[in-house]
Amino acid sequence: MHQVKPDIEALSEAIVNYAIERLRMDPPTLDHPLPQETLEALAGQTITEEGLGGKRALELFINTLAPACISEDHPRYLAFVPTAPSEVSTLFDLVVGASNICASSWLEGAGAVYAENQALRWIADIAGFPAGAGGVFVSGGTAGNLSALVAARHNWRQQHPDLEKQRGLIISSRGAHASVEQAAQVMDADLVQSGGHQLTGKDVESTIAGLDAGDRARLFAVACTAGTTNLGIIDDMHGIGRVCEAEDVWLHVDGAYGGAALAAPSARPLFDGIEKADSFIVDPHKWLFAPFDCCALI
Repeated sequence: MHQVKPDIEALSEAIVNYAIERLRMDPPTLDHPLPQETLEALAGQTITEEGLGGKRALELFINTLAPACISEDHPRYLAFVPTAPSEVSTLFDLVVGASNICASSWLEGAGAVYAENQALRWIADIAGFPAGAGGVFVSGGTAGNLSALVAARHNWRQQHPDLEKQRGLIISSRGAHASVEQAAQVMDADLVQSGGHQLTGKDVESTIAGLDAGDRARLFAVACTAGTTNLGIIDDMHGIGRVCEAEDVWLHVDGAYGGAALAAPSARPLFDGIEKADSFIVDPHKWLFAPFDCCALI
């Protein structure tokens, strides 16, 4: 499997050359999506009994498939932020891919897990989380919100075993990302949206006061946002945190869009109160954190 035959040598050279040329594009071609019918006409059947072969597959990617995807490292691309498009991060994607590492556990990926934990610890530190905080990499903000809220519900049920079969209840702002509502649906939980686009401690306090005894018993989490995707609004985490502490309710912070600003000293004061969170997620590298020992959320 690891014999570098002439055809593999040529393919390797072609792939590296393409990668280097793509990195040198300044700016890269923005590109655009194509309709299904157009791609069918241009690409045809890509999965065949004989296989396309490496050379043909690379040509198909370069000439047809890649141009049908928007280049997210283009300076005019201001939409989603699912990648880390710097040259160094792209190059290390090549390095990691070539290394064939599985970091599922320390047994087979100790070095990678160590490096991951170093990155997680750095983020936890700038958020003001304690030394026992734990975290994991997840596939995106949607998976992060679902994982954290599942952990919050598990914690609630552990504390209230008599409510094991009760539907849980979550409070969020009206500006919360759609994935919070989707998580509630997947979990078969109820969602109460409070306040306006920004959620404040007073909003949460008022909403909890307005719940009847049955609904108050079902409340297991408040999901606030540190940078909404449309307007960049940061909820009142300090005020919400005080209410959650007083009410013994899990505080989750969705920082998938704006949480990376924690690393900027000029913006750090905007996140005061995040240290009160029981979990938070932050992009662009999709981290999920919870400030307690031995956290294994997903």
